[in-house]
Amino acid sequence: MAVQKSKKSRSKRGHRRSHSSLKLPTLYKNKKSNEISLYHHISKNGFYKDIKVI
Repeated sequence: MAVQKSKKSRSKRGHRRSHSSLKLPTLYKNKKSNEISLYHHISKNGFYKDIKVI
């Protein structure tokens, strides 16, 4: 089992965790209904990738 020799500094810990920040979800705008929804989700009007599903 790997054991570190000395404690990592706050700076090194911050560099390691730099990619872990929260990001806003990517939104998709439907061309036909001009509605905004999440990718890979059906919109409120029942559109998925510009096709009426429901």
